Amino acid sequence: MLSEKSATVVRATLPVLADTIDRITPVFYGKMFAASPGLLRDLFNRGNQANHTQARALGRSIVAFAAMLTGGLTGDPGQGPEELLSRIAHKHVSLGVTPDQYTIVHRHLFDAIAEMLGDAVTGEVAAAWDEVYWLMAGALIAQESALYTRAGITGGEVWRPWRVTARIEETPDVATFTLRSAGDGAPLPFRPGQYVSVRVELPDGARQIRHYSLSCAPGGDELRISVKRVEGTPDGEVSNHLHAEVREGDVLDVSVPCGEVVLHDEDSPVLLASAGIGCTPMISMLAHLAATGTTRPVTVVHADRSQRTHPLRAELGLLTARIPQAVTHIWYEYPERPWPAERTGLADLSGIDLLDGTRAYLCGPVPFMRAAREQLLRRGVPGSRVHYEVFGPDLGLGDEARAPEAARPRTAAGRHRDDR
Repeated sequence: MLSEKSATVVRATLPVLADTIDRITPVFYGKMFAASPGLLRDLFNRGNQANHTQARALGRSIVAFAAMLTGGLTGDPGQGPEELLSRIAHKHVSLGVTPDQYTIVHRHLFDAIAEMLGDAVTGEVAAAWDEVYWLMAGALIAQESALYTRAGITGGEVWRPWRVTARIEETPDVATFTLRSAGDGAPLPFRPGQYVSVRVELPDGARQIRHYSLSCAPGGDELRISVKRVEGTPDGEVSNHLHAEVREGDVLDVSVPCGEVVLHDEDSPVLLASAGIGCTPMISMLAHLAATGTTRPVTVVHADRSQRTHPLRAELGLLTARIPQAVTHIWYEYPERPWPAERTGLADLSGIDLLDGTRAYLCGPVPFMRAAREQLLRRGVPGSRVHYEVFGPDLGLGDEARAPEAARPRTAAGRHRDDR
């Protein structure tokens, strides 16, 4: 708990830091990478550094945590302290982050704050925010330690060799890779909705890491990921490498499964709403529900540009056919005829049937998830029963509206996952 003295200082300075944090964090990353260039090459996502989304995510997570401690600002209404820290802890564990790295981050972050804010950072202000940082870091380290222990891992050694046993071209831009352990370890247990990290060596020698949702049911000897090739500014380094270079028989470095947005083990009705490659964790959840013979009512909503770009489309039909109370609603923005006219355009949850007690899971571009969440809240679904998975640095569902229009993903089936 934050001391009352520090809480008073943090409340007074929180608006200033919130207004300047997006300028501070790029300076922080510049200092850290100058001192430790290997971090950018082998741990941090170079694409997210180039477009500054990782810097914004870091800064806003610190500001949000401080707001939650003090009530000085309103945080994302979709998440509280536990959810905020859990998301971060799972991502850190999937990368093998260790406690000593928090000391490195602290040194360069506070150097950047002092450089950008100058004389405004008095000894009292520095001490108060130092307390905030170490409260957040301590909570994360504790959560990460518990996750490592649960996975039987010490020292952040999350990487294991996995061999590609099959590759399927789902669409022109999505490939599915089936993986089997190439080492001595047992199959990795996971929960429906979780992801793994994949580490590849690129032509310049950098080892870059990306997260990919598992698109299969738990319990088998194999894992499966479905990867969308990211093209843009910049192109997705890892997704393009996997599409161009990785074939059956190749070996990939894969981390332990992580992620806190998972299918709850209960009897309530389920809504699975996705767009584009956001269907991957939903397919995992559906596969689990089908394999366990669920009798739960399951409503599936998916939005895509067309039938041709809809990944895992055939599998969606096969899985829902195995679930007695499954209902599917699919919208195509540019449908290939014939297709029912009422399902053209963008997905709309306002008219679908929702049973009392529904628990909803959302995955796709942020504008899609924001619109879907708002529609569900208006219909009386409590926010605590609406869960969303963000592909890329988590800026929250409220921050995307402030991004320039050209930088926003498309609502129906925008780019994802190479850069969680």
